[in-house]
Amino acid sequence: MTETNLEHAACAGCGVKLQTESAEKLGYVPEKALERTPVICQRCFRIKNYNEVSGVTLNQDDFLKLLSHVGSTDSLVVNIVDIFDFEGTLISGLSRFVGNNPIVLAVNKIDLLPKVTNYNKIVNWVQRQAKEFGLKVVEVVLCSAKQNMGFERVLEALDKHRNGRDIYVVGATNVGKSTLINRLIRDYSDLDAELTTSHYPGTTLDLVKIPLDDGTFIIDTPGIVYSHRLTELVSKQDLGKLMPDKPVKPLVFQLNEQQTLFFGSFARFDFVQGERQSFTFYVSNALQPHRTKLERADELYEEHKGELLAPPTREALELLPKLVKNPVRIPKGKLYDVSISGLGWVKVNSSAGADLVIHAPKGVKVAVREAII
Repeated sequence: MTETNLEHAACAGCGVKLQTESAEKLGYVPEKALERTPVICQRCFRIKNYNEVSGVTLNQDDFLKLLSHVGSTDSLVVNIVDIFDFEGTLISGLSRFVGNNPIVLAVNKIDLLPKVTNYNKIVNWVQRQAKEFGLKVVEVVLCSAKQNMGFERVLEALDKHRNGRDIYVVGATNVGKSTLINRLIRDYSDLDAELTTSHYPGTTLDLVKIPLDDGTFIIDTPGIVYSHRLTELVSKQDLGKLMPDKPVKPLVFQLNEQQTLFFGSFARFDFVQGERQSFTFYVSNALQPHRTKLERADELYEEHKGELLAPPTREALELLPKLVKNPVRIPKGKLYDVSISGLGWVKVNSSAGADLVIHAPKGVKVAVREAII
């Protein structure tokens, strides 16, 4: 490729328009790199080869403009969500963007659930939750793109519902979109390229059209950045500790009222009032809890945040919003979870009810839901 025909060229990794003028702007590629096949921008090259990440990302308005295009097409929409952060990664108001196009909900990262999980119950739970969010889906498919679990069922769902149409893939950042699409590229396309995949949010920056052998396209859209997810707020060093890379080991604690559990300095769980009962915590195995009495919790946090209560370190903690209180009342009669977006969730194992307070960085979504497991 030469500079003369660069005008309409796009990066094979993230889809952004290529340019050679400014290394500070999106799509920059050194002139000598134009000789490579495929051509990828410098940002994708660094992510792919050095696991670096650039601070250059699209803003929220740009994401929404790109998604609004989907509604004017006749396509199948695949919405990928992260089972470990279901509420945090479900796109609210997705129907506004996709119009009348059918939606397949691909629930990724099921390899992170405990190995004894009943997947049929998970599918039923997801269907109920999607309906509660006002999302009409034609099918729910569980998968793990990383571990190659359920991939055949994803392909079957696509073949069943697309009827020769293009496929738009949408999702929040870090839900595994590019990993899943790369599997499709390897199995169903002659394209000699891969989308850029990374642990960092915002890897795909523009629409990326991948031709399939039958003449249709898979269109990858940028991940929406949701600031209500803890994973969007932490440092790069701490992101790997928050995001599990193997099945979580549930942590069960028998607690009396007026007891507190810290998960590093990321979050705090106060059991304020209720009968003695057990709580099960589903968080990354890299996070070790610390239990104390509620009356000592404030003092303990101020003295030991970023040290005994780590991760994150004190330095990284300074970059996070301050912890704020989220009062939560668990009703009697049913089993509930309390989800903390980007961290995991807590299952309340008794139907006796409880008064809780969840301390999380300001803006992080805390929600009560029907128990998933």
